Amino acid sequence: MKYCAFLRGVNVKGTNMKMAEVCQVFKDAGMKEVSSILASGNIVFSSDKNTTELKTILEKAMSQHFSYEAFLFVKSQKETEVFWNSIPFGKKDELHIYGFVGIPGVEKVLMEEFQKATQVENENAAIVNDMFYWQVPKGNTLDSTFGKVLGKKSLKDQFTSRNVNTFEKILKKMN
Repeated sequence: MKYCAFLRGVNVKGTNMKMAEVCQVFKDAGMKEVSSILASGNIVFSSDKNTTELKTILEKAMSQHFSYEAFLFVKSQKETEVFWNSIPFGKKDELHIYGFVGIPGVEKVLMEEFQKATQVENENAAIVNDMFYWQVPKGNTLDSTFGKVLGKKSLKDQFTSRNVNTFEKILKKMN
């Protein structure tokens, strides 16, 4: 079965790694057909194991190899397709749309945080099929009130986010 591992905190705040080296760690951990998408930690691979087993195996391998506390989230090709096909916002040049991959129930936590935050014009959030999506004007991602919530240490093991354009690239690689 094909999967994508979404690594959290890669190539930000001093956690730098080359994707070729990450791919080798995945291969050494028994994954097949391993390749990376962008430098933000999206690894497409094949395995006969389930997502729970894969998360455990890969976090341990990454933590040991890179000497850091690795967090990653594994989604099957089917789950990634559902994610892509459920985007609730239309694409507009002046807006970014992000999708959040994480532990079950994190979408409710994120929505609560979003509702408490001050929004700028055209900033929106939605939950579709238990997945959280965020739309924000370009240039406001890191400055928005909700954007600052995303860096909370208390949430670091619960989710990671990607621009929806990244999901499109991942699906192309999976097919």
